[in-house]
Amino acid sequence: MNAAELQRRFATGETSFFGADLQGADLAQADLHGIDLHGADLSEASLTDAVLVGANLDGAILAGADLHGAHLQQAALGRANLADANLQAADLTDADLHRADLTDANLTEAVLHGADLHQANLHGALLAGADCRGADLHGAVLIGTDLHGTVLHGADLHGADLHGADLHEADFTDAVLHGAVLIADLDGAGLTAADLEGVVLPDEAAPG
Repeated sequence: MNAAELQRRFATGETSFFGADLQGADLAQADLHGIDLHGADLSEASLTDAVLVGANLDGAILAGADLHGAHLQQAALGRANLADANLQAADLTDADLHRADLTDANLTEAVLHGADLHQANLHGALLAGADCRGADLHGAVLIGTDLHGTVLHGADLHGADLHGADLHEADFTDAVLHGAVLIADLDGAGLTAADLEGVVLPDEAAPG
C-alpha cells in the first residue's frame, strides 16, 4: 500500500489498516487522527508533523521513521519498534509507549507529559530538554541516555536503569527513583524531594 491509497481510503471512512506495509511512505503532515495501524510496517516512513492523535500503533514498526513534530497525543505505541526514529519535538502527551523499543531514538525537546514508558528501552536515546513530567518510566532502560536538561518532575523511575546517563541539569523534583540505578554524572541534577530509597549511586555521589 502506498501513502496516497492509505489517505484516500482513510478519507472515505476506513480506519483499520492492521499490518499494512507502508515502508518508506511519505505521510508528512497527513491527518490520520484515530487511525488503526496496529502492527503496520512504517519503517523509514516520513511522518513529520503528521496528526496521529489517538492512533493505534501497537506493535508497529517505525524503525528509522521521521516523526519530527508529529502529534501523537494519547497514541497507543506499546511494544512498537521506534529504534533510531526521529521524534524530535513530537507531542506524546499521555501516549502509551510501554515496552517500546526507543533505542538511539531522538526525543530531543519532545513532550512526554504523563506518557507510559514503563519497561521501555531507551538505551542511548536523546531526551535532552524533553518534558517528561509525570511520565511512567518504571523499569525503563535508560543506559547512556542523554537526559541533559530533561524535566522529570514527578516522574516514576523506580527500578529504572540510568547507568552512564547524562543527567546534567535534569529536574528530578518529586520524582520516584526507588531502587533505580543512578551510576551516572549527577552534576547539576535537581533531586529536591525525590524518593531515593534503595537507589544505587556512584560511590562519590551525594544527592543534594
